[in-house]
Amino acid sequence: MKVSELPYHRVTIEEVTAVMEDVLARIKNAASADEILKAREDYLKIQLEYQSNTALAYMRYSINTVDEFYVAENEYYDEIGPAVQNYNVQYASALLDSPFRKELEEKLSPVLFKAMEVERKSMSPEIVEDMVEENKLVREYSDLMSGMEFTFRGETMPRAMLMKYAKSEDRETRKECYEVLGKGLAEHQEQLDSIYDRMVHVRDRMAKKMGYKNFVELGYHRMGRLCYDEEKVRVFRENILKDIVPAVSHLRTENARRLGVEDYHLYDDGVIIPGGDPKPFGKAEIFAAAREMYHAMGKETASFIDMMLENEAFDVDSRKNKWGGGYCTEFPKFKQPFILANFNGTAGDVDVVTHEAGHALNAYLIADNRFALELGCGGMETAETHSMSMEFFAWPYMEKFFGDRADAYRFMHALDAFSFLPYGTMVDAFQHIVYENPDMTPAERDEAWLKLEKQFRPHISMEGMPYLEKGTRWQYQMHIYESPFYYIDYCLAQTAAFCFLLASQEDYDDAFARYLRLSRQGGEKVWTDLLQEAGFQSPFEPGTLKTLAERIDALLEKIRV
Repeated sequence: MKVSELPYHRVTIEEVTAVMEDVLARIKNAASADEILKAREDYLKIQLEYQSNTALAYMRYSINTVDEFYVAENEYYDEIGPAVQNYNVQYASALLDSPFRKELEEKLSPVLFKAMEVERKSMSPEIVEDMVEENKLVREYSDLMSGMEFTFRGETMPRAMLMKYAKSEDRETRKECYEVLGKGLAEHQEQLDSIYDRMVHVRDRMAKKMGYKNFVELGYHRMGRLCYDEEKVRVFRENILKDIVPAVSHLRTENARRLGVEDYHLYDDGVIIPGGDPKPFGKAEIFAAAREMYHAMGKETASFIDMMLENEAFDVDSRKNKWGGGYCTEFPKFKQPFILANFNGTAGDVDVVTHEAGHALNAYLIADNRFALELGCGGMETAETHSMSMEFFAWPYMEKFFGDRADAYRFMHALDAFSFLPYGTMVDAFQHIVYENPDMTPAERDEAWLKLEKQFRPHISMEGMPYLEKGTRWQYQMHIYESPFYYIDYCLAQTAAFCFLLASQEDYDDAFARYLRLSRQGGEKVWTDLLQEAGFQSPFEPGTLKTLAERIDALLEKIRV
């Protein structure tokens, strides 16, 4: 069935309440583990309906953020979502506190119970109203960004389309693109600062109501992290600064000289290849190439891409009032993934059928897993390992997308991915500073961002960039507003993806088989165990990032164009 034809209905709080009150009573009064497992079946049924319909409502809102019906539906779920989440925590607590817990863990999964323990730490009935307020603020930011337009050389366009000029081979065009971006954002400075200030304070208030010192610890619990904590992430950030930042800064400065750039500015960071970064063929050619690629990879991937294309499970055209980012979601009731993106004629368009399709392939592979509704694909670091690794497994097929510029794409992709590690880590460091100091003024936040830029990206100058030189680059990084503490998961996953890339250079078929095995297991094993099973070291282990930097540097030297 085509995604546009999938039936939607509102799942009401009354419907959820009736099921959950019954389930909770049956669990608390159960005389055996089997009675609890039967109650769990009804819990999973309402979860299937709720997760599928909220995802459908959000998808249809995001493709047109002024669709009055789906705007109202999303506002409804923003209102009831915290109450539903509170029921989920009550359910988790009932299982955790059950006298039959040991037997339940044996029949279900210790990982599931570990996830429930973390979930219980992330929620309390006393913060439900605050969560409703937070949801409204996220929607306010999303609406603001999706409706924002920029005028570049007489043409008005959304930010996604503007940013294609950031990849221009002409330096003056890139500079003008960022000038337009900065001036456009400056027009909304008061809103951007106000929304974030209110977000920080409502999140801080929630944390303190639950007895936490600040939002950081609560934020980690909300991310559902099972195999690493704040201290391990702190050490990871330090190792990025020590082992990755110097390597990236040297490589990017050296590469800039090949471009004829001595004074490296923010507007130079989007181009890597002399003469301009490679541009893919058009939309139709990209999807035809994706079908060929996934058919060549194997039977499972062939069935996957055929299903996605036949069900029209992509929306990739950039337009006004469409959400400006990209994502993959799934509608579990229909075992159907969906991908939203904003094509703009750059190499990023290919990421849609590699990165986002890596997420979608995982959803396809785990649709029938025992704990798909409860554990999903695992933590976000695991989810991003699926997607970022697929980007690299697509390398042998890049001629289909870029023709004779495929080698240029591979070099650009590897250097860009390596360069991401300092940036993504900087985003995480910024959020720690903000939530540890929730009363910072907007100007102090911008100043903190500028200081981090000098630490993590010392080769880049912001000088002369309207508005952005004040330290406001972070304001269009949607994760900072919408998904606090998510961004470090991309960095962790990028290290795993590089491990798969390096392994694929030695034995592609073996590496891809290990990747599929990791993906099929979804959330049934924690990320560090999945890495170990795949034959890779955890990035938290001493020396891992130093060795990785040396191997990536050697690879870049080998494939340099």
